[in-house]
Amino acid sequence: MSIRWEAVIGLEVHCQLLTREKLFCGCPTTFGGAVNDHTCPICLGFPGVMPVLNGEAVALALTAGLALDCRVRSPSVFARKHYFYPDLPKGYQVTQYEAPILEFGHLAIEVDGASRDIGIRRIHMEEDAGKSIHADSGATLVDLNRAGVPLIEIVSDPDLRSADEAVAYLKALHEIVRFTGVCDGNMEEGSFRCDANVSVRPVGQRTLGTRTELKNMNTFRGVQRAVEYEIARHIQVLEDGGRIDQETRLWDENAGRSRAMRGKEDAHDYRYFPEPDLPPLVVAPDRVEAVRAALPELPRAIRRRLVEDHGLSTYDAAVLTGEPALVRWFDAAVAAHPNAKALCNWLTTELLGRVPVSALAACPVTPERLARLVALIDDQTISGKIAKTIFEKMLLSGETPDAIIDAEGLRQVTDTGAIEATVRAVVAANPAQVAQFRAGKTTVRGFFIGQIMRQSGGKLNPALVNEILDRLLAQATDQET
Repeated sequence: MSIRWEAVIGLEVHCQLLTREKLFCGCPTTFGGAVNDHTCPICLGFPGVMPVLNGEAVALALTAGLALDCRVRSPSVFARKHYFYPDLPKGYQVTQYEAPILEFGHLAIEVDGASRDIGIRRIHMEEDAGKSIHADSGATLVDLNRAGVPLIEIVSDPDLRSADEAVAYLKALHEIVRFTGVCDGNMEEGSFRCDANVSVRPVGQRTLGTRTELKNMNTFRGVQRAVEYEIARHIQVLEDGGRIDQETRLWDENAGRSRAMRGKEDAHDYRYFPEPDLPPLVVAPDRVEAVRAALPELPRAIRRRLVEDHGLSTYDAAVLTGEPALVRWFDAAVAAHPNAKALCNWLTTELLGRVPVSALAACPVTPERLARLVALIDDQTISGKIAKTIFEKMLLSGETPDAIIDAEGLRQVTDTGAIEATVRAVVAANPAQVAQFRAGKTTVRGFFIGQIMRQSGGKLNPALVNEILDRLLAQATDQET
């Protein structure tokens, strides 16, 4: 009988901090640029240079940690992590080892309607390495533009039990670092990347199994597939009587499998020791509290507010919190006009159907202008149908809804007498359709609505049109009988 297995997963997530300069020098952190152009003697590891810690990076690290309910350690200590690789010019990486700046936090995830907390063991600051480029000729080229770029590594406890939970954790973390402005979250550019430590053990056993580390995952789908594959591989090896080797494995997305890269190093292999050129980092309590006070509203709380305060569905709340810029745009619109449900529909259906989120800031339909359009529908100045025409003109011309309405005479007619006169004229002009209605063909009512709106250019108040039409058709039926 097969043993029932339990997966044990921990994630190590590297986030590039959104600073203008590198961690220990003034070189820019912008993505791209000419090869080896964003470099200087400090990030190239020239002898005799002295690093200077970037205070902006410290503030962003604190922001991430406090958003994840971590404890701030002061002092924290930088260390040298020694290993040889062509894209590591100093022969060591400056990181934090025994005394990270943040530790003992947690992050709530939700999978299949069940919510639970995942522990965060530590968050430490470190510099990034460069990039090795393997040419078709067999040569390896090195671009050191990324060397020295500031990172935080967020290390979870081994609390995750499935690939679904791993992805849920990763997505929740991705949201938080983006909403707090800590990291842009661009996985394609490598500013948010993940390594996964995977092992399995028999259900009920407390001892951890031998783990392997998965690298080369830069999409949520890739993490899902890689972790699922590795869990299945571990179980198959163990059930066949084999053993798991502690090693680092690369995920091959195209092949849909992992392959061995190298034996997994332990801490002593890196010969850590405190960085002699950097003093211990002491963070004053008042600075910690200033960062805590400046924390923005986090995605989970935003979704709760959108549902509880504005009456939106959980689906709409999730859509709006898909991008920080999107929920800010929505909040600005609601501040101008409180019909949250209508504004959400217009934003997610009409506006985002034509304008990508990245272009909202430059869109001529501003939050205030969309709010004004919805307000004009609500006070019956215009109908919903006319509003869509006005909306298209707003996108093309950049004009306000009021200017378009005044220029084209689009204000809705709400005068009962004028509406009744138009309805009576249409009914009188179509006796054949009136006879059909009297005979029980009620679908002909749509014909009358179409004729009325066509004659009025769609300007008549639809509710009043329906009310008056029903009354006149009922009278015509009563007269016949």
